[in-house]
Amino acid sequence: MLERTVGRAAVLGEVPLADRSEVSILDVACGACDEAETLSEFFRSLRSPGGSPPASTLLVGTDVRERELDEAKARFRSGEGRAFEFFKGDASRLDGHRELRDAFDVLFFRHQNLYHGRALWERIFEQGLSRLKEDGVLVITSYFDREHALALQAFEKLGAEVVVTERNPESRKLITPGKSVDRHVAVLRKKR
Repeated sequence: MLERTVGRAAVLGEVPLADRSEVSILDVACGACDEAETLSEFFRSLRSPGGSPPASTLLVGTDVRERELDEAKARFRSGEGRAFEFFKGDASRLDGHRELRDAFDVLFFRHQNLYHGRALWERIFEQGLSRLKEDGVLVITSYFDREHALALQAFEKLGAEVVVTERNPESRKLITPGKSVDRHVAVLRKKR
């Protein structure tokens, strides 16, 4: 699904990440970062018409849960044009993390939990957007229809605009009614 949605945005010319030597990705509230490999490989394969794909990717994952971060560190090793870094950090205070670079090409939120603390998640969204390059892209997935709509509204209120949003027909249903893994995927950018 990520490939299709972001790929559609790239075709529309809205993902200007090809022809860069490196694509930097910030995975906010990453947990065990199950998506690290997919994100790294996908953004490393982007190419503009007649251009070349990025030579490397840097994926930085941050979360408050140390156990999940330890799992991510054990699973994902840097090498072959891919670098992975994981650190414990409060995503609502990204501006206080000196170990982060100033800006990233891609900001990624997988399954944010807007229902569990809307004000907190809006602060996390705001902090994330402050780390997104002016020509960068933000990718978000959601479990629920309503949560997805609320997240998109929150990002738009903070100065982002939706490029593409799609429901994932291959989403895996979960036991909770109306909830499924990566039910929706959207690509956003800063308003121009």
